[in-house]
Amino acid sequence: MVSPQGPEQSRKFTEKKGLTMTLLVDSGNKVAKQYGLVYTVPEDLQKVYTQFGLKVDENNADGSWDLPISARYIIGTDRKIHYAALSADYTVRPDPSETVAALKEILKQGQQ
Repeated sequence: MVSPQGPEQSRKFTEKKGLTMTLLVDSGNKVAKQYGLVYTVPEDLQKVYTQFGLKVDENNADGSWDLPISARYIIGTDRKIHYAALSADYTVRPDPSETVAALKEILKQGQQ
């Protein structure tokens, strides 16, 4: 998983969720920007988020209100994207079983 959150925030997140995967820090959303997946939370939403205790700027390693669009990729050893799922609505994400099925199909076809 890749996130613009700082290392400390990422550590807290993994502990809270009981995750064992490695979280990579994309400070300043540099990688996400290369894929055109970054947006800045509008000022009116920043106020709403802050009222709910969501302080994106404090959690991001670079102090910005920039967030990446949620995306999931399967990238082969050939450096090609063989599967992609993304949505501007962060609540819309594929079920993990869909991604696993896509991975199995890619492996079955020999596209690694």
